[in-house]
Amino acid sequence: MHHVCRTFASSFRYGGGPLLGAVLLLASMAPGAAHGQDTQVIDRIAAVVGDEIVLKSEVDQLVRRQTRQQSVSYSNRLWMEALRQLVDQRLLAEEARRDTTITVSDQQLSDQLDRRIEQYVQRAGSEERLEQAYGKSILEIKEQFREDLRGQILSQQLRRRRMQNIDITPSEVRQWFEEIPQDSLPQLPKTVRLSHIVRYPKPTEESRQQAKALIASVRDSVVDGGASLEAMARQFSAPDAAGTSSGGLTNVDLDDLVPEFAAVASRTPVGTVSQPFYNKSQNGFHILRIDAKDGSTVDLHHVLIKPDAPSGERAKEYLSAVRDTLLSDSEIPFERMARRHSEEDRTAQNGGRVTDPESDTRDLVLDALGPSWTQTIRSLEPGDISEPSRVELLNGDEAYHIVRLERRVPAHRASLETDYDRIRQLALRDKRSRKMQEWTDQLRESIYVDIRITESELTAMRRR
Repeated sequence: MHHVCRTFASSFRYGGGPLLGAVLLLASMAPGAAHGQDTQVIDRIAAVVGDEIVLKSEVDQLVRRQTRQQSVSYSNRLWMEALRQLVDQRLLAEEARRDTTITVSDQQLSDQLDRRIEQYVQRAGSEERLEQAYGKSILEIKEQFREDLRGQILSQQLRRRRMQNIDITPSEVRQWFEEIPQDSLPQLPKTVRLSHIVRYPKPTEESRQQAKALIASVRDSVVDGGASLEAMARQFSAPDAAGTSSGGLTNVDLDDLVPEFAAVASRTPVGTVSQPFYNKSQNGFHILRIDAKDGSTVDLHHVLIKPDAPSGERAKEYLSAVRDTLLSDSEIPFERMARRHSEEDRTAQNGGRVTDPESDTRDLVLDALGPSWTQTIRSLEPGDISEPSRVELLNGDEAYHIVRLERRVPAHRASLETDYDRIRQLALRDKRSRKMQEWTDQLRESIYVDIRITESELTAMRRR
């Protein structure tokens, strides 16, 4: 159970470990992988799964990534585990291809591929340097990875679907925790629970009109001038606009979009650029083009123009009035005021409760909060409500808020009494991992698997 304890401690500090799917999704696409330059040592097949192969260089790349991310040393055992992970991914991809309810549209694949290539261009420094690293053009690199990426996305979707159906009971959580030796339980850092009410600074009417005029001009350039909407998104869209840098969003359910965006997306015909519209949740003006529709699911591209950043005086005044109301009448619930007055949708819906965006836990590691948070709550006692202050929200947005401190928990040894939510998450993650592995092992009975590199062969290769 010692590995569980290490995971336990790092999960509290960082909000959860890296997802295996994300690691695998990038592993075979990194410069210097199997498909790289001709000067590398001749590759060999490490495994065959159905009609697919796993190359030794793919495993090597994943191992290098894991040793860097997890700060562990290379071992043959680690290499064989990485090979198993890649084989399991191929198994899931093959099973997903057989499931006609799981699909990846060409637009979704292209957008994911564009996003990956953009990441590697940034790491390489330029498109030219990336092309030099591979000895191929950007288009050739994309084509090389297209089908590999399709399989990886399919396996991710299948994994997500299977894992969503696995839950855990309180008795299972307790049993999981009690199996950890008490002297191995980690010392956990100081945490806080917070609720807040958020207001965003409002732009001036002049900057709103300028943004409105710009989005109209952008639409004219696309519709009448033949400009690319993707190019316009790269040039003009706000940095926090959803989707790729070219404004792409794929496989989006209309029910998951904010109402004003969903309304326009639902009535815009495929291939048509919408009229400009205002999106209150993002304080900006949009145009969008629907690329594909399948029931309530759409692929689209959009441009978001935001007015210039305004002063926050009005937001601070508003929050001061809300705070005064709460302090003068203790019968008014903070939760009700948060639902009524907070402009951050995510926390307003649950009464202002602040949760970690990755793990969704309420217990926030104090040292991991940004300086704008720690400064605001430094002198608060449980139940106190802060003065209005500027904040960088956990999603990166700039805003103003008032904060109520719910509780402080000092550094302590993990226990079910103080850390149940996080312990439940870890126990559920462990259960899902075990169930997924059991199911993947069953797939080996119906899908051909041939492992062609053994641990003893690895030792021999390293001695050469």
